[in-house]
Amino acid sequence: MAATRVDAPAELERSSHERRGPGLRVRLTLLATGLVAVVAVLLVWLGWMLVGEVVAAVPQLPPGTPVLVEGVRVPAGELADALGKSARTEVLRVGSIAFAMVVLAAGLVSWVLVRRVLRPLHDVTATARRLSAESLDARIGVSGPRDEVAELAATFDAMLDRLQAAFDAQRRFVANASHELRTPLAVLRTEVDVTLADPDADAAELRRMGEVIRDATRRAEHLVAGLLLLARTEAADTVPSEPVDLAETVPAALDALRAEARDRALRVRTDLAPAAVTGDSALLGRVAGNLVENAVRHNVEGGWLTVRTGAEDGHAVLAVSSSGPVVSPAMVTELFEPFRRGAGRTGSGTGLGLSIVRAVARAHGGRVVAEPVEGGGLAVTVELPLRAEAQAPSDS
Repeated sequence: MAATRVDAPAELERSSHERRGPGLRVRLTLLATGLVAVVAVLLVWLGWMLVGEVVAAVPQLPPGTPVLVEGVRVPAGELADALGKSARTEVLRVGSIAFAMVVLAAGLVSWVLVRRVLRPLHDVTATARRLSAESLDARIGVSGPRDEVAELAATFDAMLDRLQAAFDAQRRFVANASHELRTPLAVLRTEVDVTLADPDADAAELRRMGEVIRDATRRAEHLVAGLLLLARTEAADTVPSEPVDLAETVPAALDALRAEARDRALRVRTDLAPAAVTGDSALLGRVAGNLVENAVRHNVEGGWLTVRTGAEDGHAVLAVSSSGPVVSPAMVTELFEPFRRGAGRTGSGTGLGLSIVRAVARAHGGRVVAEPVEGGGLAVTVELPLRAEAQAPSDS
């Protein structure tokens, strides 16, 4: 009895997906055959009526005139009725045979044609049944005329492309996140185990362990906060619509890293023109902060850093350029993937900075463009839709 109770939910789940009633092929065949049958009945009825009217229009013979109909003497007055009954009987006999043949032919043709029309739908169903997280590379690939069914199959294939890309990105993201989180957790575990295993550990040793644990927990905290922000931004359908000037987000970002830039002898130049947009001020401030942070921490000693804002071609622009290690053009795109760092870019960040920048820009209807700087370094430009009232009139 226990096994029966355990299997019951699975059995109910399977039965809930079973087909109930006739399939679409049967219903379409019956519908087409029924329509042909109705039309055939109407045609037979019209033929029966027309034959009767034609016979009724035959000229009447004088009364008493003998007429032979199939060897039978019929009075002239009854000739029209006899001809009418005979013609209508013949119409019904021939019409019945034709009706049966037409309905049978319509049913067979409909059954075959509907099967060919619905074949792509069966392919869609079979592909959907085979799909799983490990087999998202299956495609229908319908060839032939671009009708509604083929359009459905193409749409299904496009959906599978998006699902496969999303699953692949999720796998990479989870793998990278688990790897990045494992490092600070391993540091915590090692420090605690080593300290506890030392019976002579004094207050200085415990203080050193506390500082290491504090740094590791701070790194884990920053990583988790970055992951949450990235996930929340990518999943957001809309962002707040408050007026923001990108030029006003730069000073706070520079102030937060001014000491670090001074210690590395970086030359900082700014060109801050108004760049009015609509969006979330906190997220846009994070964009400026991440770009400046990357430019400072992935720079070279005695390098340079340039931050520029303004309005260009109907877009608000925030551009950050800096010196640094040489970045190959093929590596630029990978820098926007979570936890990716280019050659020589080994700063203390979480590897989520540019990923967050791209996600925030997309959430605001904009884009991010990056290109290597000649001699080493990276130039990143964020383009966002300019606020309507800030756009210059087309006619001056």
